[in-house]
Amino acid sequence: MNRAYYSNFINEFIDEDSQTIYGKISGQYDLNKLNIQQSNAWKSQIEILKKTITIFSGKIYFEFTIPRMGKRVDNILIIDNCIFVLEFKIGSNTYDKYATNQAFDYGLDLNNFHEGSHSKIIIPILVAENAPALENIYRPIFDNLHETIYANSGNLSEVINAALLNFEKAETVDIEYWENSIYKPTPTIIEAATALYKKHNVNEISRSDSGAENLSVTSECISQIIDFSKDNNRKSICFITGVPGAGKTLAGLNIANLRSNYKEEEHAVFLSGNGPLVDVLREALARDKVKTAKEENETMTKSLASSQVKSFIQNIHHFRDASIKDEKAPIEKVTIFDEAQRAWTKEQASNFMKRNKGITDFDKSEPEFLIEVMDRHQDWCTIVCLIGGGQEINTGEAGLEEWIRPFSVKFNDWDIYYSSKIIEDENYIKDKKALIVLNERKAIKKDELHLSVSLRSFRSAQLSNFIQEIINNDIEKATTIYRDFIKKDYPIKITRDLDKARDWLKKSAKGSERTGVVASSGGIRLRPFGLNVKAKIDAPIWFLNDKDDIRSSYFLEEVATEFDIQGLELDWTCVAWDGDLFYDNSQWNYRKFKGTKWQNINSNDITNYLINSYRVLLTRARQGMVIYIPFGNNEDITRPTFMYDGTFNFFKSLGIEEI
Repeated sequence: MNRAYYSNFINEFIDEDSQTIYGKISGQYDLNKLNIQQSNAWKSQIEILKKTITIFSGKIYFEFTIPRMGKRVDNILIIDNCIFVLEFKIGSNTYDKYATNQAFDYGLDLNNFHEGSHSKIIIPILVAENAPALENIYRPIFDNLHETIYANSGNLSEVINAALLNFEKAETVDIEYWENSIYKPTPTIIEAATALYKKHNVNEISRSDSGAENLSVTSECISQIIDFSKDNNRKSICFITGVPGAGKTLAGLNIANLRSNYKEEEHAVFLSGNGPLVDVLREALARDKVKTAKEENETMTKSLASSQVKSFIQNIHHFRDASIKDEKAPIEKVTIFDEAQRAWTKEQASNFMKRNKGITDFDKSEPEFLIEVMDRHQDWCTIVCLIGGGQEINTGEAGLEEWIRPFSVKFNDWDIYYSSKIIEDENYIKDKKALIVLNERKAIKKDELHLSVSLRSFRSAQLSNFIQEIINNDIEKATTIYRDFIKKDYPIKITRDLDKARDWLKKSAKGSERTGVVASSGGIRLRPFGLNVKAKIDAPIWFLNDKDDIRSSYFLEEVATEFDIQGLELDWTCVAWDGDLFYDNSQWNYRKFKGTKWQNINSNDITNYLINSYRVLLTRARQGMVIYIPFGNNEDITRPTFMYDGTFNFFKSLGIEEI
């Protein structure tokens, strides 16, 4: 894959006509969006580089793609044993903080996700054309990746030469190997949604290595099901499963993006009952639309941008309510239901409709009603259900069974496709009658509909298995997985000191990597330590705003619960642990805080919700986490020491180190 608009050996770049180089670069760009500012920037970069790199030998790249971020770095120079990442600010006389971080983030992306850059010296350089010269200090973030250094158009050659002398003992970069190396980007769901909305292909922003290839395989399988349904006037439903962080939401967003073909009246929509996820993704897309318009010298108001992204991502409850009012078939032929297992049972839906909508005769589960809505189409349609096993975290969430039951007596002309994992893993189907329905309806099993590799925790694909063994209270298995697959690549620490946890997060996170404190919504007695789970966060601000905003996750003050963070992720988390789930007498114990004291949980459903809450919290971090378990206080009957000490000792027994 050609990742750059232009690349050449430095000596050939020097000899080549500047206008020819400009023509090759601009020829790769969307000419409808090419403005004078961008055009002049390229011309200036070409001239500055021609004057400043004549004494070096190596290779130069213009507009090198950074897949995870859906962006392109101005230039990469590979000279001897250094990879220089250049971010130009033409006309600037200051070294802007945002540009400094941007250059570093590009270098960090190469370090994390590009095999050819692993262990190679990576030096981001911010080139502000008219800024004063600075004395650069090399600060390694890892052994090979350094903080951004600074240059202007006059001293760029000196800055590069000084770096080469400083790192002359490092291993030389093999340029051919570097160019042909695999890129394994693992974008956050926010980055992925933004890139897909800009019409990037899922293959451009996701890993293509053998360990993660089934994301593209799953996407292709769904496309084939949709094509078959369309070509043969069939109605179909397919169930996609996956381990936490495997890319179910990414697969769903990709289908929504690919199938929004208005010319062929093939409308698609991504639907989620997860309010924070919808709010965060919509806000991210709207902000990006405004930013992109500004960069292209166009006018785009925030309200207009927000209204445009609503057709791509919608709240499932708004879709449901609109379908109650209007009995016609919806415009969408393809509906993707994210976290479909969280749709409501008949009882929950009926109670809500009676209480909030004044509808007294609503007698269907949410899944049955939504299938009925799509069944209004006279020709074809496809429902895609994204299912997370063990992800139900709230009362009234129906689980996968409620999507299958209606097919026992209705919808006989529908085709059913399901992931093979549904019948193999008890986390997906608890009521075995649903399996009988699948068998009677001759549902079609497809292995391709299961996403088996966690992409969120790109440092360790075994994280979800490790968390499962913790939940299972299998210390031997959990210890083995931690020792063999987690400890080396995915940092996990424990502490009794919240300030130490915060310091560890700040030291661990690099560049714009995002940190945050998360806790169970049942963690009521974390309040003495300044963590109030009852204080509602503003999810878009918490997830999207920068380090200077006290409301953002970066500030490590406001705490997000499982309801805020399910379906989303951070790079580094502090998981604050309370007495609602504690380890004592060699077993997990389950409590709910009511009034002034903890009460035992006797309901299996509520126990499962609590377990799943901690499963969600423990699988949110892409790069590492610290588990904060406070000290108890026997003078406070709601915080006896044994409720916290047992949990702390359990994690220590797995080999997790204290900070």
